[in-house]
Amino acid sequence: SVYGRTTLDEIVAAARTLGEQLGVRVESFQSNAEGELIDRIQEAVDEFDAIVFNPGAFTHTSVAIRDAVLSANLPVVEVHLSNVHRREPFRHHSYIADVAVGQVIGFGAESYLLGIRAAVSILRNSKPIPPRARPARKRSTR
Repeated sequence: SVYGRTTLDEIVAAARTLGEQLGVRVESFQSNAEGELIDRIQEAVDEFDAIVFNPGAFTHTSVAIRDAVLSANLPVVEVHLSNVHRREPFRHHSYIADVAVGQVIGFGAESYLLGIRAAVSILRNSKPIPPRARPARKRSTR
């Protein structure tokens, strides 16, 4: 009742279709493990130009994920299926919001598609990442 009936597979398929229409590659990664999400954010630095990210409950609890988003030095669009501001008060705070370029919340599965459109628009219009979200990029030597 909170998140709708669209499955994750359906959301990913729609996101990939939209990516094809916009001329961008869309990759999906899902994990319930905080460390795996952090690892994937760090790996994305060398692979992608932007991240559309639904941190789920970690939104309200994880300073570590916030730090990973900040250090990625990529535009990050935070998305949520539900309108977190219409839910419990503890969900009103996001550790990601101040290091993301924006948020899309409350539009169900469409939130992901709107987030992708926003990320592509930011990249195509060369909208700069806000200064607090622009630490020096560290490249690994893998």
